[in-house]
Amino acid sequence: MTLDTITDRMAGPAIRAWEISRALATEHDVRLVTFGRCTRSGEGFDVRQIGVGDFRAEVEASDVVVIQGFVFNAFPWLQTCEQVLVVDLYDPFQLETLEVDRYKPEAARNQALAFALGELSDQVRRGDLFLCASRRQRDLWIGQLAAAGRINPDTYDADPSLRSLITIVPFGTAPEPPVQARRAIKGTVRGIGVDDKVVLWGGGVYNWFDPLSLVRAVDRLKETVPEVRLFFLGMKHPNPDVPEMAVATRCRELSDELGLTGRHVFFNEDWVPYESRADHLLDADVGVSCHFPHVETEFSFRTRILDYLWAGLPIVATQGDSFAELIEARGLGRTVPAEDVDALVEALEAMLTDERARGAARAAVREVAAGFTWPVVLEPLVQFCREPRRAADAHRLTAAAHAAPVPRPPRLQQV
Repeated sequence: MTLDTITDRMAGPAIRAWEISRALATEHDVRLVTFGRCTRSGEGFDVRQIGVGDFRAEVEASDVVVIQGFVFNAFPWLQTCEQVLVVDLYDPFQLETLEVDRYKPEAARNQALAFALGELSDQVRRGDLFLCASRRQRDLWIGQLAAAGRINPDTYDADPSLRSLITIVPFGTAPEPPVQARRAIKGTVRGIGVDDKVVLWGGGVYNWFDPLSLVRAVDRLKETVPEVRLFFLGMKHPNPDVPEMAVATRCRELSDELGLTGRHVFFNEDWVPYESRADHLLDADVGVSCHFPHVETEFSFRTRILDYLWAGLPIVATQGDSFAELIEARGLGRTVPAEDVDALVEALEAMLTDERARGAARAAVREVAAGFTWPVVLEPLVQFCREPRRAADAHRLTAAAHAAPVPRPPRLQQV
């Protein structure tokens, strides 16, 4: 179950739901459903758009339900349903909300956060298995589960490691190498020649990202690497419910102010179809990911970097997240401090002009990428679905769901 749009142009949540469905369909009867737009046909599984009133019947016709996004708040009966519920927590949306709504009025921000926390509380209270994307995220969610009482004698005695309650299932890449059907950037986009050096921003531009430092870096880099071209792959999100964010608008304005737009900085106004993204990736020389030093960064899992791995691209990224640690440890490119334009210029110049450094990074990327293919990362979920089970504390969950609300003690007066 996803809330995202399932079309030729899919964002991260839909891609993840699609690949999970495809992996499980080799052994099970799988239906992928969404409340959003749906125009794709499944590959060994059924795909359909459903209405809100259809959801309960879909759940009750299933043995295992994998749920992603804001669903529990709208369907309180999920707390007492008999099905095995797998909750996909790869996106810490309660932290993401702080940035998504950062420029809204305070009342709207508080309301959005309360809604996110309510949804998260419902998910944590009921899930039988939780998926996360990294070791850092697992630490975050273990704290959340502990606070919710889900780490208790039942779950601990069943598995002191808690892997049967929360397991790491990162985002993945296709096991098949990418193939370029046509040139999509070099020699195709006006202003970008076949011999130019393309720095690729491989995804959307959201408020927690820092494209501004990158644009400033390109403005300086053009003096020593005049053939540098920065290409933003997707400015318009495929889900119409996701508007262009403030930092994306500011990014365009800054590029215009510096006279870079159409000369050294280029914006793809649409979203690249999932099946043809290799055409763009294989036209790039370096993949880049820049973000601000936010708490969201600490627990994020940058799905765009998976495409860089898949395409064998050297990576330049901001320090602070789990992928930066991997880049540093395995020599996948360069990492730089947040908002450090000088360091960004130096890192990009090295990856664009030093053939030896770029070759070493590409070789390291190809080696690491093998461990992030969808069949590898989804194996814990595939194994679970072979023998699905309710959580060890399911009897507690059922009792709690039917119990009357516990009266809260009176508020103590501060003295």
